[in-house]
Amino acid sequence: MVKLGASADLDWSHLDKPQGRVAGGKYVENVDEAGTAEEDRRPLQKVECDMPMTLTDSVMKDGKEWVVLEFAENDPEDPFNWNIYLKAFLTALLCGMTLFIGLATTAYSSGISRMVSDLHRSNEIGQLGLFTFNMTCAIAPLFLAPFCELVGRRIIYVGGYALFGVCFVGLALGKNMATIIVLRALLGLFGCIGTILVGGTFDDMFRPEQRAIPMALFAYVAILGTVGAPIYAGFVDQAIGWRWLEGIQGLSNVPLLVLCVFGLREKRGSVYLHKRAKGLRKDTGDERWVAKEELESPGLKEMLYNSSVKSVLMLVTEPVVFFFGLWIAFAWFITFLFLSVIGITFGEKKHWGEGVAGLPYIALVIGVTLAFAANFLQIHKYDSMRRAANHPIQPEHRLYGAMMGAVFLPIGLFIYSFTQYSFVHWIGPCIGLGCISFGIFFIFESCYSFTSDCYGPSASSAIAGQGFMRNTLGAVSPLFGAQFFHNVGSQYAGLILSLIASVLTALPFVLYKFGPEIRAKSKRAITYDTDDNNNNKDDASQSNEKEQTSDSHNVESREDSTIDGDSKKNVEIF
Repeated sequence: MVKLGASADLDWSHLDKPQGRVAGGKYVENVDEAGTAEEDRRPLQKVECDMPMTLTDSVMKDGKEWVVLEFAENDPEDPFNWNIYLKAFLTALLCGMTLFIGLATTAYSSGISRMVSDLHRSNEIGQLGLFTFNMTCAIAPLFLAPFCELVGRRIIYVGGYALFGVCFVGLALGKNMATIIVLRALLGLFGCIGTILVGGTFDDMFRPEQRAIPMALFAYVAILGTVGAPIYAGFVDQAIGWRWLEGIQGLSNVPLLVLCVFGLREKRGSVYLHKRAKGLRKDTGDERWVAKEELESPGLKEMLYNSSVKSVLMLVTEPVVFFFGLWIAFAWFITFLFLSVIGITFGEKKHWGEGVAGLPYIALVIGVTLAFAANFLQIHKYDSMRRAANHPIQPEHRLYGAMMGAVFLPIGLFIYSFTQYSFVHWIGPCIGLGCISFGIFFIFESCYSFTSDCYGPSASSAIAGQGFMRNTLGAVSPLFGAQFFHNVGSQYAGLILSLIASVLTALPFVLYKFGPEIRAKSKRAITYDTDDNNNNKDDASQSNEKEQTSDSHNVESREDSTIDGDSKKNVEIF
């Protein structure tokens, strides 16, 4: 593959007709010359290798001419043009993978007591398995994301998920806690593909106006898997032990892994163009044929910078990134904290058995399911505003769901806090749990969608930083959750968390009112049209200059720094 730096601008001005078309082999006869001819393009160029009709641009860069390949309209290999059934199948595979990874995250917690008893270690040592899983999930995306750009998504998905499944063999057979903790860390390393790639993959398949439902589904299964595992894991551990709990988790991944091996397609369109360029270079002996991303994409060093250093810098320098990151991190902190708290409430106080004490997690599942359904109101409102010719869309319009739904998190925490008494009917704390997961879903969904809309080409770095904060707080919460509720008192511990959640719930309301002013002061936030009645994109040079100043090395940022509601730049979701 020809790989070039992105430091120089591209220049098409050296030819009167720099644009052309190329096709070859069995595809030539299907090319409609009359239907595809354009006045500003050269006649069709025919080659011997099999080559679907592909658009070309002659480009001068660093004093050398290159012929850049791009998809033609309605090209069947362009992921945007895949039929809806294929997209639905691939979405189901990816969300299934995210679901099983989430289940593996928390099913482990149900077997900790028996595991540490068998291996003669303390409960705190057993909790380190949750800590190491989440910490590797927090750190790994900062360094692994660039490799997805280099080798494509499919190989990362299939390879990572296969290794994820293999780790369960060691977990089921491990003879000491050191082995368990190391394997849990590796499980987090390979399992982070469920958060590092899925959102970016939807960007590769769905156009901006089509992404709301897939992204909401991703958020739903990510939370569902995390809160749903203890429902069955307690019964499995009680009946056949913690080793079989890990073994069953591993075996349950096998059918989905087989489907992924044979059914998962590469979803980065640039990979197909790379193959075409490689075939043309081999067939013609002309090394000028390249895919567009081969000229424009940064090198490995720059990609590592964007995914790690830049992510941390945006986290500490961009108020929107930091406070939304803090909000979603707190929500994830609560999610993992309740892995211990629910056991205290229903096991210690209400004296339920191990398996039955996991049933209250059903309330969390019901809550997040209702939130997923309610989110369609937000999607409908946003789509209606986007289609309105006299209503330019803004990132703040993504916050309606958060303003409506996120208030349920502090409400749920307050209800749960004062219904934990042994004499209170079990339905009381379960109602609180349902409200908690209802609110967490809207926090999760709004953080990603709002950040993506705010930062466009820099959104992947912003969300990577938020993901680091989220998984870090999720990692530390099980280490002291039980002690916190025991020492402070269940009611007061819950009240403290409710008050913190109440303060953070003001965030979407503040950003809805002052968001445009905050974004205007940012060096990385993109600029949106505010007075264009046709909702079309203007040539906003101010935003373009800001992005060049902060990221002069990033060609993608220079080209797409002003985005309207119908034209969002693809971003990775971490």
